[in-house]
Amino acid sequence: MQRTTRFFLVPGLGGSGPAHWQTYFERVHPEFTRIEQREWDAPDRTEWVVTIEQALAGEDLAQVVLIAHSLGCATVAHWAAQYGRAIRGALLVAPADVETAHFAACPATGFGPMPLQRLPFPSKVVTSTNDQWVTEARARQFAAAWGSELVVVGNAGHLNADSGYGDWPAGLELLGDWA
Repeated sequence: MQRTTRFFLVPGLGGSGPAHWQTYFERVHPEFTRIEQREWDAPDRTEWVVTIEQALAGEDLAQVVLIAHSLGCATVAHWAAQYGRAIRGALLVAPADVETAHFAACPATGFGPMPLQRLPFPSKVVTSTNDQWVTEARARQFAAAWGSELVVVGNAGHLNADSGYGDWPAGLELLGDWA
Protein backbone atom coordinates (compact mmCIF):
# COMPACT_ATOMS: atom_id res chain seq x y z
CA MET A 1 0.00 0.00 0.00
CA GLN A 2 1.48 3.35 -1.05
CA ARG A 3 1.36 6.10 1.53
CA THR A 4 0.55 9.59 0.33
CA THR A 5 1.63 12.80 1.96
CA ARG A 6 -1.33 14.79 3.24
CA PHE A 7 -0.99 18.57 3.39
CA PHE A 8 -3.11 20.53 5.84
CA LEU A 9 -3.41 24.31 5.53
CA VAL A 10 -3.58 26.27 8.77
CA PRO A 11 -4.61 29.85 7.93
CA GLY A 12 -4.31 32.79 10.26
CA LEU A 13 -6.63 35.59 11.25
CA GLY A 14 -9.32 36.04 8.60
CA GLY A 15 -8.85 32.56 7.10
CA SER A 16 -6.71 33.36 4.01
CA GLY A 17 -9.07 34.84 1.43
CA PRO A 18 -9.63 33.90 -2.21
CA ALA A 19 -6.42 35.54 -3.52
CA HIS A 20 -4.13 34.05 -0.83
CA TRP A 21 -1.51 31.44 -1.72
CA GLN A 22 -3.04 28.96 0.75
CA THR A 23 -6.34 29.16 -1.13
CA TYR A 24 -4.48 28.70 -4.41
CA PHE A 25 -2.67 25.62 -3.05
CA GLU A 26 -5.99 24.14 -1.94
CA ARG A 27 -7.72 24.91 -5.24
CA VAL A 28 -4.97 23.48 -7.46
CA HIS A 29 -3.80 20.50 -5.38
CA PRO A 30 -6.41 17.96 -4.22
CA GLU A 31 -4.04 16.60 -1.56
CA PHE A 32 -4.20 19.96 0.27
CA THR A 33 -6.95 20.35 2.87
CA ARG A 34 -7.78 23.52 4.79
CA ILE A 35 -8.34 23.10 8.50
CA GLU A 36 -11.54 25.09 8.95
CA GLN A 37 -11.93 27.08 12.13
CA ARG A 38 -15.38 28.03 13.45
CA GLU A 39 -14.35 31.65 13.98
CA TRP A 40 -11.75 33.25 11.68
CA ASP A 41 -12.12 36.85 12.82
CA ALA A 42 -12.03 36.53 16.62
CA PRO A 43 -9.90 33.43 17.16
CA ASP A 44 -9.54 31.59 20.44
CA ARG A 45 -6.29 29.67 20.86
CA THR A 46 -7.82 26.77 22.77
CA GLU A 47 -10.47 26.23 20.11
CA TRP A 48 -8.03 26.59 17.21
CA VAL A 49 -5.58 24.08 18.74
CA VAL A 50 -8.33 21.54 19.40
CA THR A 51 -9.56 21.97 15.82
CA ILE A 52 -6.10 20.99 14.51
CA GLU A 53 -6.08 17.93 16.76
CA GLN A 54 -9.56 16.92 15.58
CA ALA A 55 -8.67 17.46 11.91
CA LEU A 56 -5.69 15.12 12.24
CA ALA A 57 -7.55 12.38 14.13
CA GLY A 58 -7.28 9.15 12.21
CA GLU A 59 -4.50 10.45 9.93
CA ASP A 60 -1.17 8.69 9.52
CA LEU A 61 0.81 11.46 11.21
CA ALA A 62 4.04 10.29 9.58
CA GLN A 63 2.48 11.49 6.30
CA VAL A 64 1.06 14.82 7.56
CA VAL A 65 2.54 18.20 6.66
CA LEU A 66 1.09 21.37 8.16
CA ILE A 67 1.33 24.57 6.11
CA ALA A 68 0.64 27.51 8.38
CA HIS A 69 0.49 31.25 7.82
CA SER A 70 0.68 34.08 10.35
CA LEU A 71 -1.46 33.29 13.41
CA GLY A 72 -1.69 29.74 12.07
CA CYS A 73 2.03 29.39 12.90
CA ALA A 74 1.38 30.31 16.53
CA THR A 75 -1.50 27.82 16.52
CA VAL A 76 0.78 25.05 15.27
CA ALA A 77 3.40 25.92 17.93
CA HIS A 78 0.71 25.77 20.64
CA TRP A 79 -0.63 22.49 19.19
CA ALA A 80 2.87 20.97 19.25
CA ALA A 81 3.47 22.16 22.81
CA GLN A 82 0.13 20.75 23.99
CA TYR A 83 0.01 17.44 22.13
CA GLY A 84 3.66 16.71 21.24
CA ARG A 85 2.71 14.81 18.10
CA ALA A 86 5.39 13.98 15.56
CA ILE A 87 4.35 14.69 11.99
CA ARG A 88 6.24 14.64 8.70
CA GLY A 89 6.89 18.39 8.80
CA ALA A 90 5.58 21.93 8.94
CA LEU A 91 6.04 24.99 6.76
CA LEU A 92 5.54 28.03 9.01
CA VAL A 93 5.17 31.14 6.88
CA ALA A 94 5.26 34.69 8.28
CA PRO A 95 4.65 33.75 11.91
CA ALA A 96 2.75 36.53 13.65
CA ASP A 97 4.51 37.70 16.81
CA VAL A 98 1.66 37.36 19.29
CA GLU A 99 3.57 39.30 21.96
CA THR A 100 3.66 42.69 20.20
CA ALA A 101 1.51 45.77 20.65
CA HIS A 102 0.55 45.42 16.97
CA PHE A 103 -0.94 41.99 17.67
CA ALA A 104 -2.58 43.16 20.90
CA ALA A 105 -5.01 45.22 18.79
CA CYS A 106 -6.32 41.99 17.20
CA PRO A 107 -9.50 40.33 18.47
CA ALA A 108 -7.65 37.11 19.34
CA THR A 109 -7.65 35.34 22.69
CA GLY A 110 -4.95 33.30 24.42
CA PHE A 111 -2.20 33.12 21.79
CA GLY A 112 0.53 34.69 23.92
CA PRO A 113 3.09 34.00 24.99
CA MET A 114 4.51 32.30 21.91
CA PRO A 115 5.63 28.75 22.72
CA LEU A 116 9.39 28.46 22.30
CA GLN A 117 9.83 24.73 22.83
CA ARG A 118 11.58 22.70 20.15
CA LEU A 119 9.01 21.27 17.75
CA PRO A 120 8.83 17.45 17.69
CA PHE A 121 9.00 17.43 13.87
CA PRO A 122 11.06 19.01 11.06
CA SER A 123 10.01 22.51 10.13
CA LYS A 124 10.86 25.56 8.08
CA VAL A 125 10.14 29.14 9.11
CA VAL A 126 9.74 31.52 6.18
CA THR A 127 9.99 35.23 6.90
CA SER A 128 10.63 38.50 5.16
CA THR A 129 12.72 41.49 6.14
CA ASN A 130 9.75 43.88 6.27
CA ASP A 131 6.82 41.97 7.74
CA GLN A 132 4.58 44.20 9.86
CA TRP A 133 3.55 41.21 12.01
CA VAL A 134 7.03 39.93 12.93
CA THR A 135 10.53 41.35 12.81
CA GLU A 136 13.20 39.34 11.09
CA ALA A 137 15.06 39.07 14.41
CA ARG A 138 12.00 37.66 16.17
CA ALA A 139 11.35 35.18 13.34
CA ARG A 140 14.97 34.08 13.69
CA GLN A 141 14.35 33.56 17.42
CA PHE A 142 11.29 31.43 16.67
CA ALA A 143 13.19 29.34 14.13
CA ALA A 144 16.09 28.76 16.52
CA ALA A 145 13.81 27.84 19.43
CA TRP A 146 11.67 25.52 17.31
CA GLY A 147 14.67 23.83 15.67
CA SER A 148 13.43 25.06 12.29
CA GLU A 149 15.30 25.79 9.10
CA LEU A 150 15.06 29.53 8.46
CA VAL A 151 14.25 30.92 5.01
CA VAL A 152 14.44 34.72 4.62
CA VAL A 153 12.87 35.87 1.35
CA GLY A 154 13.81 39.57 1.43
CA ASN A 155 11.30 42.43 1.26
CA ALA A 156 8.12 40.39 0.93
CA GLY A 157 5.82 41.97 3.50
CA HIS A 158 3.56 39.49 5.27
CA LEU A 159 3.82 36.93 2.45
CA ASN A 160 0.13 37.18 1.69
CA ALA A 161 -2.08 38.32 -1.18
CA ASP A 162 -1.66 41.99 -0.22
CA SER A 163 2.10 41.50 -0.61
CA GLY A 164 1.69 39.94 -4.06
CA TYR A 165 1.77 36.29 -2.99
CA GLY A 166 -1.13 34.65 -4.80
CA ASP A 167 -0.02 31.38 -6.37
CA TRP A 168 3.52 31.48 -4.80
CA PRO A 169 5.30 28.66 -6.65
CA ALA A 170 8.40 29.10 -4.44
CA GLY A 171 6.22 28.10 -1.48
CA LEU A 172 5.36 24.83 -3.18
CA GLU A 173 9.06 24.25 -3.83
CA LEU A 174 9.74 24.64 -0.08
CA LEU A 175 7.49 21.61 0.45
CA GLY A 176 9.63 19.44 -1.82
CA ASP A 177 11.40 17.66 1.02
CA TRP A 178 8.08 16.41 2.38
CA ALA A 179 6.16 15.70 -0.83
